[in-house]
Amino acid sequence: MKVTIDNLSKKFGEVVGVENLTLHIEDGEFVAFLGPSGCGKTTTLLTLAGIYKPTDGVIRFGERVVNTVQPKDRNIGMVFQSYALYPHMTVFQNIAYPLKLKKVSKADQHDRVRQVANVMGIGELLDRRPGQLSGGQQQRVALGRALVKEPDVLLFDEPLSNLDARLRLTMRGEIKHLQKDLGITSIYVTHDQVEAMTMADRIAVMSGGHLQAFDSPDELYDRPKTQFVAGFVGNPPMNFVDVSVQASNGRFFAETESLRLEVQKERGAPPASHGGPVVMGIRPEDIQIASDPNNGTVSGEIFVVEPLGREDLIDVRIGRHSFLLLADTEDRHQAGERVSLAFDMEQAQFFDPETEKSLLWQ
Repeated sequence: MKVTIDNLSKKFGEVVGVENLTLHIEDGEFVAFLGPSGCGKTTTLLTLAGIYKPTDGVIRFGERVVNTVQPKDRNIGMVFQSYALYPHMTVFQNIAYPLKLKKVSKADQHDRVRQVANVMGIGELLDRRPGQLSGGQQQRVALGRALVKEPDVLLFDEPLSNLDARLRLTMRGEIKHLQKDLGITSIYVTHDQVEAMTMADRIAVMSGGHLQAFDSPDELYDRPKTQFVAGFVGNPPMNFVDVSVQASNGRFFAETESLRLEVQKERGAPPASHGGPVVMGIRPEDIQIASDPNNGTVSGEIFVVEPLGREDLIDVRIGRHSFLLLADTEDRHQAGERVSLAFDMEQAQFFDPETEKSLLWQ
C-alpha cells in the first residue's frame, strides 16, 4: 500500500505540530520518522492513524483519501511504546480482539491467532496474561495483535523504548525480518538513530515540525543536506567548526586562527565561492591520531578520554576548538597528552552558517 502525504499540517491552537510535510512512501517500504522530542514525528504518525485530523493537507492510502476516514476503517495496525495490552485478557484474547471487533468467526479467529503467534514465537504463551510475560514477550503480543488483522499499513510509535539494550537489538532484527517477509508498508517513529539507520529503507529526519531530509541511511550519513541532519545522524556526533575556505594557486584551504587544512578541489570550490565564513563538519572516525607528525597533521592536547569498551572517545583541543575522535584502547592515551591529528578532508562537509544548508549537496 502506497502512502502519500501532501502538504500536511497539524496545529494545536497556535502550536505547530507539523507543517507543510510532503512524503511519498512506496508499497512495502519501511520508513522511519527520526528526530528529537517535539519534532512532529508522533503527531504525523497519529494523523496517519486518524487519531488526529489534519489542519491542512491530504493523506492518501493508495488512491484513497483518508483525511476523514475513521481509524477503524483505515485497515492499519499500530504498535505502541506502552504495548497497550488488556491485563484481564489472555494473550490469545489480546491478539484476537481486532478480529472479534470485525466479527470474524471463532474458528477463523483461532486459526489466525495461532498462525500469528507461531510467527512471533509466542505460540506456547496464549493462555497467559500480560502480567505473566516479560517485556519482550509483551512486545511480541502487541505486534501480533497488529498483524492478525492483516493491515495495509503498520504504524510503530517508539515500540522498543521500554526494552533493555540487548532485547532492543534482538527485536530490531526480528521486526525488520518480519516486515520484509510480509511486505507490509511500515512507518516507524523513533528518536533513536541506531534503530532508524539499521531498520529503515528510508528515513524522514524531522526538526521543529519540518522535514529536514528524506533519504536512505547511507545518503543521510555520507551526504547530509543540512547541518541538523549531519549533527543528528551519526554517533558520536559530527564535529563542527567555523572556518574560512580560501583558494591559493589552485589549492583550497579551510582556515581558522589555529587550523589550516587543505581541501580537495571538488569539496573546496563550493565553500570558497560562497564568500565568507562557513561551517565545516567532520566525523570523529575521519580524524586520526598520527604516530609520525608530518605536514598533514595538526597539534592538539587531549582534554578527556572516555572508554567505550572496544575503543576510546577522545576530546582533543586545538586552540579554542574541540574535536571528538575515536582511538584504539590499546594506545592508552591520557588527558594532557600532546598529539598530532590527521584529518581526512575528503570526508569534510560544509554548510551555510545562515541557512544551515549543505554547500556540497543540493
